[in-house]
Amino acid sequence: MPKIGITVVNLLSSKRPGISSENHAFDAILGGMKPYTKTGDDGTTGDLSGARMSKASARVEAIGTIDELGAVVGLALVVAERRGRVRRQLSAVQRDLFVVGAMLASPCGDACGGGVALSEDRITEMEAVMDRVGSHLPEQRKLIVAGGCELSARLHVARTVCRRAERRVIAACDAGESMSQPDRIVRYINRLGDLLFVLARLANKQAGVDDVPMDFS
Repeated sequence: MPKIGITVVNLLSSKRPGISSENHAFDAILGGMKPYTKTGDDGTTGDLSGARMSKASARVEAIGTIDELGAVVGLALVVAERRGRVRRQLSAVQRDLFVVGAMLASPCGDACGGGVALSEDRITEMEAVMDRVGSHLPEQRKLIVAGGCELSARLHVARTVCRRAERRVIAACDAGESMSQPDRIVRYINRLGDLLFVLARLANKQAGVDDVPMDFS
């Protein structure tokens, strides 16, 4: 579990806009880390405060779903063009999700998360991207189902996993689980689901393929 926070801090070394971190204390730990620790053999895992919790807890379920979402975004990246708006956005999202994982793993906020957090600017940036991209997409007159080009279909899968991650985060909040800036996490994940939908439509447009409308006949 602590690996989430360690990885996040290393990813932040480039000081990407939208992410803030004031503490790189985790850096020194990464070099000697093994792929297994055996500490989870009893069904518990540790958060960034050092506390142990059940792997079946609502917060760990949320963290795991965020991790799954990052992997599914990576699956979309495999077929994205080497350069282009979709790739840039997905690469940014992968980094964001590591940060969200650290925020979820920080029950004492900045005190144990090293100040790692997504800023409100990042959410605003995503909204601006959707506005720009949406202005160049065909008007949506019908419900759209997953399909079209391969990248679009994979992005729709990522969108559905994102909505599940959103439900898991909200469930953890409803269960009274402590985490860093839960309101911001929920807003980011909600907006991300919208962004993935827009990017799926953009991928079809760039591939010269129409979105697949829902046919109720």
